[in-house]
Amino acid sequence: MKPTSPDLTILELIEQMADRLEAAGLSFFDGFGHGTTNAFDEAAWLVLWQLGLPLDELDLVENQPVSAADQAKVADLLARRIQTRQPAAYLTHEAWLLGVPFYVDERVIIPRSFIAELIDEGSIDPWLSDKTQRVLDLCTGNGSLAILAAMTYPDVVVDAADISADALAVARINVERHKLAERITLIESDGLTACPGNYDLILCNPPYVNAASMAALPAEFRAEPALALAGGDDGMDFIRALFQTIAAQMNENGVLVLEIGHERTHFERAFPHLTPLWFDTSAGSDLVLLLTRQQLA
Repeated sequence: MKPTSPDLTILELIEQMADRLEAAGLSFFDGFGHGTTNAFDEAAWLVLWQLGLPLDELDLVENQPVSAADQAKVADLLARRIQTRQPAAYLTHEAWLLGVPFYVDERVIIPRSFIAELIDEGSIDPWLSDKTQRVLDLCTGNGSLAILAAMTYPDVVVDAADISADALAVARINVERHKLAERITLIESDGLTACPGNYDLILCNPPYVNAASMAALPAEFRAEPALALAGGDDGMDFIRALFQTIAAQMNENGVLVLEIGHERTHFERAFPHLTPLWFDTSAGSDLVLLLTRQQLA
């Protein structure tokens, strides 16, 4: 894959690379669910990253010429993206969530939780108080929600738990990168088994993808650890186990904020006795829910 012009500008190179992504048959569902929503944005991310330029300053550099050598480097990177169908974040080892950068690699899923929106917008705040001190990010992956919670709530301490030692190694990189090691404790735990409690707020973006959906995932999502995605036949296996013990790990006024993706029908079928609060997010109002300790007891 070689650019066709020796004197392209950055914008022209991005447009050329976007055309190649589209010609390769990639679409939002097929592969851009990891930080971008269209071929142009994906191409811009990869081009600017490869050229060592800020990802949010395209307007300032779009007319800058690109040397033939740099064009070749960009073309090689785009070829890897198309041929391997790996998410772009695995190629750059960086993903952004709410403007905060996180290291990622194949040991973790790409951070994209809608819980991040709720933290940023203050949607969870009505259930918190000056007594909110202990937060758990369960299934922390690369640690992004734990870090965002620690940044947003400066008076809390956060436990970040995951069953995967590999994921926790990545989370440690991010905790240290953002200088939060004194406030975030990483815990290797199968669900809640190694978590000390008692928590005022539990954030959880668990494996919830049902078996049929797992079988139909595009290549980019199959490149992510299945352990962090697959939730059994109906997607609810992890959540069923969680609900058996979670109340005992929560303080009296504790709340759980749980992401279930597009599995609301399966959730309501599995837990018909529960009436959670459903949050509005940028992708809809049935992806993230809140339950109180009283509801879970």
